[in-house]
Amino acid sequence: MEKWDEQLIARLLPHDEELRKYVEEHRRCDEQLEKFNQRPYLTTDEEIEKRRIQKLKLVGRDKIEAILAQHR
Repeated sequence: MEKWDEQLIARLLPHDEELRKYVEEHRRCDEQLEKFNQRPYLTTDEEIEKRRIQKLKLVGRDKIEAILAQHR
């Protein structure tokens, strides 16, 4: 994400509940993915869960981008 996008998020976060929800969800996804990435081996179920989380993260990012586009 660009520096000015991060600045815009920081400015909007206290006032936009929807944006806050998506940013928090994005951070949770990052944390979960980092745990998966630290493991040397994933089971099939874990691989499926990792992909699901990656998709959730992308959907959240798209929603964050849409909100930011409204405020640019």
